[in-house]
This record gives sequence, structure tokens and C-alpha cells, in this order.
Amino acid sequence: MAQTWIALLRGVNVGGTGKLPMADFRAALSAAGFGNVRSYIQSGNIILESERDRETVESRIKDILQDEFSLDRPVLLRSVDQLRTALADNPFPQAEANPKTLHIMFLTGKVSLDEAGLRALCDKGEEFSLLGDVFYLYTPNGYGRSKPAERLDRFLKAEAVTARNLNSFQKILALSAN
Repeated sequence: MAQTWIALLRGVNVGGTGKLPMADFRAALSAAGFGNVRSYIQSGNIILESERDRETVESRIKDILQDEFSLDRPVLLRSVDQLRTALADNPFPQAEANPKTLHIMFLTGKVSLDEAGLRALCDKGEEFSLLGDVFYLYTPNGYGRSKPAERLDRFLKAEAVTARNLNSFQKILALSAN
């Protein structure tokens, strides 16, 4: 039976780099045998179905990115249940009032966090939490104005990290139900 997967690509169609025509990418994924391929916005959020295991799906997506689009980008693959769990485990329910204030980051590989260093940058209600391979960053005054967001890569280490705001994850989850 086919499973629905969420592929979160890092560094795609952001700031003029990692150009990836999403319609062409969806077509390439469909041609590779993935079912019900759809995307949310242009920044590399793909929902697809496959009977293949997680490692095979992730590897095949990376191959398509490299071979057909000359892009070497991390692909963080999660199941619908993993996305639901990350949303249910949200330690900052106050972000529901303004979903763009919470960024949820999926991590791969060995993860380390310098909590004291990052906490020293938090200001005006900013908070964060690391739960397994999911990192939550609450920035009530805006992500673009946040020192923890700006300097996060100095304090949070992982093989790959990709972030979406709560609003995007809610929409991706809703789209995955179709």
C-alpha cells in the first residue's frame, strides 16, 4: 500500500538560488513512478505517494534533483504522521494566533544545541525548544528581526536542517489529505 510522504527541500527557489521549476519537478517525480505528486508554494514542499521505503524515496528524489535539475540539495522526508506529531507537540501554543511567528525545523544526523548561547540571544518573548529531531523557534516579533533566527546555525548543528513556519506546515498537512 502506498504511503504519503512529505519531502522538504532545503535551499530551493529562495533568494534567487536553487532555481527549481516546480511544475517540471512534479512531472519528473510522476515519471519516476511516484503517485499523486503535488506541491505547496515554490520553496520545495512536495507531497507524494510511494510504496517504496523512506530511504529509497529520499534517495530517488535526490537523484532526480541532481540528474534532471543539476541541484545538490538536502531532502528531508517525513511521513504525514511525523508531521502531525511535530504539530501536536508544538510547545508554543500561543503561536496559533499568528502562525508565522513559529518556525518548525526538521533535522537529520547528529544534532547538537548550545542552549545557553542561543538563550542569551533571545529577546522580547523569543523562545525555542528541541524535541528529538524537531526544533521549534518562536519569534513573536518576526523571524526577520530575530537574533536567534539570524545566528541559529552557530548554535544548532545537524547534518541537514530545513524550516517552515507553522502556517506552511498546516497547509502542507491539509494538502497531504487530498
